Amino acid sequence: MVSVLGAVLGCAAGSAVETPGQPPDAGLTRVVAGASDSVSVIPGSPDALYLYRFRQVDPASDRFVFQDREVSFYFKPTPDALHFQVENRQNRPLWIVWDKSSFTDANGANGKLAHSTTRWVDRFKPQPDTQVPGLGRYSDYVLPLDYLLDPAGSDEQLHRPLFPEDQTAPQYADKYFSVDLVMTVEERPVTYPFRFRVASVIPR
Repeated sequence: MVSVLGAVLGCAAGSAVETPGQPPDAGLTRVVAGASDSVSVIPGSPDALYLYRFRQVDPASDRFVFQDREVSFYFKPTPDALHFQVENRQNRPLWIVWDKSSFTDANGANGKLAHSTTRWVDRFKPQPDTQVPGLGRYSDYVLPLDYLLDPAGSDEQLHRPLFPEDQTAPQYADKYFSVDLVMTVEERPVTYPFRFRVASVIPR
């Protein structure tokens, strides 16, 4: 099943919520609903104790961009999720193949990824591909599928953030994380790998 998206999608609002009964993880006790794409130069929660600066290290880019003949990418890492926009540079559709794409977190755990429409109930279901129309753009965010949390009957996308913003944040300095986005281009699969580093973690 293919989901046709002809316009840039808005991301769900990202806010910290309390979820009784969720087991706390060391340094990752904050639970997020969706993932907002902050316009701030240094993204993060308003009440964060620490701020993160990220770098795109492979393919290296100071502006978090990459392009080839087929597509161009722009990334924006945040503590909550990895936001991105992809532009189809050719006048024919291509698809993002979510089920074959993967995310490696800062602890080195590799697995399937979730994006803005993925819910807790979907974690064992095939995720439909997303079409990017010819000369069109698509915006979304990704995070590890294993980070999704049970919303207790709600339709919200609750998940752990990629990085904590409390007193445990400094231990993530110089950590790496990556995403492999698989796309179908002219009926052939193409993997686009991207790797990022936590360049610094500084007190607010």
